[in-house]
Amino acid sequence: MSTGREKTRCVVLLSGGLDSAVCLAAARADGREAHALSFDYGQRHRHELLAAARVAESLGAASWRTLSLDLRAIGGSALTADIDVPKNRPDAPSEIPVTYVPARNLVFLSLAAGLAEVLDAREVYIGVNAVDYSGYPDCRPEFIGSFERTVALATRAGVRGEGVRVRCPLASLSKARIIELGARLGVDFSLTRSCYDPSGDLACGECDSCRIRARGFAEAGVPDPTRYRERPKGA
Repeated sequence: MSTGREKTRCVVLLSGGLDSAVCLAAARADGREAHALSFDYGQRHRHELLAAARVAESLGAASWRTLSLDLRAIGGSALTADIDVPKNRPDAPSEIPVTYVPARNLVFLSLAAGLAEVLDAREVYIGVNAVDYSGYPDCRPEFIGSFERTVALATRAGVRGEGVRVRCPLASLSKARIIELGARLGVDFSLTRSCYDPSGDLACGECDSCRIRARGFAEAGVPDPTRYRERPKGA
């Protein structure tokens, strides 16, 4: 139980990508004792887990752990099945892309809420973004609000009136503004990995994640440390 002198604890979902790194930095800037949580879910881009370990250490996470899930058993996504990652899609896609992993944030937030309950934490930070994103339904504010109401009903802490709040410090920021925020908070972007279809340590430069990332660095006027196999067009 907190004594009042201790920092408020929180759980931060940390993928190892740019957004989650800035999210962890924001939680630390808020004065939180941040416990990072990553998932090895059978993703094509498992290189991000090595990045998550480096980011957690660099930004002073109080702890970092990885949970293993086999979402490849469900499939249905280019990140968890033998489906090609789409490249060079239109900037304003009209359909949810095949890189969407079914119910991923719903599952991740549920497990993060469970960890928060065990740690006596009252907040979960997640780096979802509703501006520069790939059209995923589980990044929308409507989903986050609905999840908060559900977790208040589904956990012992919630029944006691101590439900978990989901903090989304990046929700309304463009990728350029996220990068500017991260730069101010001391994020080492060279530690992060965002590509959906990497070749070793090289980002492909053509998937949605690479293109949004590269454009964000260009618009923010911050040097992009990413090593691309193919430099994203327009960046």
